[in-house]
Amino acid sequence: MASRLFALLALILGLATTAQAQQPAISAGDRAAIRDTIQGQVEAFRRDDGDAAFGFASPSIQGMFGRSDVFMDMVRQGYRPVYRPQIFDFREIVELQGQVAQKVHVVGPDGRPVTAIYPMTQLPDGSWRIDGCYLQAPDEHQA
Repeated sequence: MASRLFALLALILGLATTAQAQQPAISAGDRAAIRDTIQGQVEAFRRDDGDAAFGFASPSIQGMFGRSDVFMDMVRQGYRPVYRPQIFDFREIVELQGQVAQKVHVVGPDGRPVTAIYPMTQLPDGSWRIDGCYLQAPDEHQA
């Protein structure tokens, strides 16, 4: 009975981990393009170039905010770590709920580390755009 319980627990934990994040099969060129897209947006944030930063967002994000100034207000208020990062270090690319996502270790202006997860979308021309950003406690600090 204990061995069945252990096997069931192992299966559940394995499925939860698999459902949470998987390594997607994407090319080295796409990996570089994803990093370049995110890095370009962060550089635009540093210059306070709202139009350029907004240009790196996916069509759905652009449609949600409508204008670059509205987008930049949201970023300044809710995403200080990626708006003004002290450290911005790319980590692995994963698949979350069927979408390619780039993980980035970020230390914000307050000195606190976070993991930024950038879901990405590929446009018909092959280019990549940022389809959101989620901030969470770094993996090494999660319970």
